[in-house]
Amino acid sequence: MTAAFRIIALFLACWLLLPLNGFTWGFFAHQRINRLAVFTLPPDMVPFYKKHIRYITENAINPDRRRYAVAGEAPRHYIDIDVYGDSAIYKMPRYWQQAVEKYSEDTLMAYGIVPWHINRMKYQLTEAFRERNVDRILRISADLGHYIADACVPLHTTHNYNGQLTGQRGIHGFWESRLPELLSDDYDFFVGPATYIEQPQLRAWDLVTSAHMALDSVLRFERELTQQFDEDKKYSFEVRNNVTVRVYSSAFSRAYHARLNGQVERQMRLAIQTVASFWYTAWVDAGQPHLTGDISEQEIQLLKMEEKDYDKGSHKAREEGDASLPPQHQHNQHLVLCCGREEE
Repeated sequence: MTAAFRIIALFLACWLLLPLNGFTWGFFAHQRINRLAVFTLPPDMVPFYKKHIRYITENAINPDRRRYAVAGEAPRHYIDIDVYGDSAIYKMPRYWQQAVEKYSEDTLMAYGIVPWHINRMKYQLTEAFRERNVDRILRISADLGHYIADACVPLHTTHNYNGQLTGQRGIHGFWESRLPELLSDDYDFFVGPATYIEQPQLRAWDLVTSAHMALDSVLRFERELTQQFDEDKKYSFEVRNNVTVRVYSSAFSRAYHARLNGQVERQMRLAIQTVASFWYTAWVDAGQPHLTGDISEQEIQLLKMEEKDYDKGSHKAREEGDASLPPQHQHNQHLVLCCGREEE
């Protein structure tokens, strides 16, 4: 083997091992969704939220970071609805207690609880408004925005969340991180004003349903385009934080984005309008209190402490693509498939 051939072989081996980086919606998209939601609020809420827009924006990513530090956090970001059988998106009990009675709480936690957790967070935000607790209002608002945005992602509604079961590993970060970062400057984010939500729990399920209905296109279009692109044209390299990483090429990304025909933009717009509407609904249900005040020094210190906990979190992500059932669910007649979930 010549020296040149060895160098090429080593380069290719390293290239194949490089990750396709991405987070849920990407930190970039989560922060943009929360930030833009502020500007759709009514006049009685806008001054308070604009005053604290940096907090709302920067802390939009905290639920993702908590998944490595807080037990039970991960299932709040998704629901693997297809593990419950055919047409489960329509048949699944919409209310938590009914779902627990049918499947058990352990089962629900195993496959994700995002629509129910959104509703729970809405009630927590309502109580924070009633108490006029500035710290809790801001913290819950930022977190609630994150979970609502996650519910708008098609790949957050399936056990094949990263394409690991269809030979499309990496599609998760591609759809929700690479595409918005590359192309969202051209999106129309004028979504209109926040509106009151009569049934928050059902609205959360509407988000999951619409996202799940888009899943087939997400997977099929990527698979079809892959047949048209050579490997060296599908991927490229970029330097991020002084590290060279492999990413989907601009050409492949733009071709995929065109095939999706505005899907990512529509889901981001939906997330922005829904986040603001949940904030508004919680405020109305609390009696429309006057909003004023600053973040406490205690909250600032708590955020700093939490950041350290996130960095050394002990909760390891599950191995991606594990298609086996946990022992406690192997005989559950309601379930047909399970996969592990790496916490991107």
